[in-house]
Amino acid sequence: MAGTPTNRTNITLPAEMGREILAKMQTESAVMQLARQIELPGRGVEIPVITADPEAAWVSETGVKPVSNPGLSSKLMSAYKLAVIVPFSNEFRRDAAALYDELVRRLPRALAQKFDATVFGAGTAPGSNFDTFAAATAQDISGTGTYAGLVAADADIATHGGIMNGIALSPQGKSTLLGAVDGDQRPLFINNVSEGAVPMVLGAKTVLTKGAYVAGTPNTLGVAGDWTQAMYGTVEGIKLDYSADATLVSGGTTINLFQQNMFAVRAEIEVGFRADVACFNLLTD
Repeated sequence: MAGTPTNRTNITLPAEMGREILAKMQTESAVMQLARQIELPGRGVEIPVITADPEAAWVSETGVKPVSNPGLSSKLMSAYKLAVIVPFSNEFRRDAAALYDELVRRLPRALAQKFDATVFGAGTAPGSNFDTFAAATAQDISGTGTYAGLVAADADIATHGGIMNGIALSPQGKSTLLGAVDGDQRPLFINNVSEGAVPMVLGAKTVLTKGAYVAGTPNTLGVAGDWTQAMYGTVEGIKLDYSADATLVSGGTTINLFQQNMFAVRAEIEVGFRADVACFNLLTD
């Protein structure tokens, strides 16, 4: 709450925790694993975009060499704030290691899943300078059309000048691929049952994330694309703050930390995302 004093004297959060949580968030986020990372100042940054490549031409031994200018444009990547507050019971104070481990486990996953889900089109983008794949071309990979749908995605991405080099796959999408078989009922996308993973599809790396599932008609099971055409940036990494006497409002419930022998840690990050959406396809059912 605005104007509420905070008690920061009972516990010290180590400075390296923010860096650790950012590293864990990058591990948890499929988008952050696949896309390029750039430095993002608080005011935002202009990203150059190549809209047309230069063209070479054959010339005679003393002929005049052609001049061909590439098409250039730009996009503004802005920073938008993503935050979460996690309350704990005071019993965590008795064991600093347990507090640290619990924070590192919970906070990166919460931030990463929301970031991924937004990029994949679940919910509204935080602003106009944040790209999502909500309107990307969709390919049906359900039933007997799994392989054909993946090939269609590969072809569509190539048509728009990209190379399919990564797939963010939801658990539901993983199940769909595991169920795909050839005419002799042999799995298409795994080497053996004990392995049970889908590390690559048509030469593209796959990364599993819950955020890649977007309920709808149809449901989105994953996103395939040229991830060299996507980038994200963060401002100052993850910021942590602690309070033992604030009042939290969660849905219709009010939590008075002091009265209920609790404390809370707030994690927030300023992050932006931009991509050439034409170089990505939704994989749907």
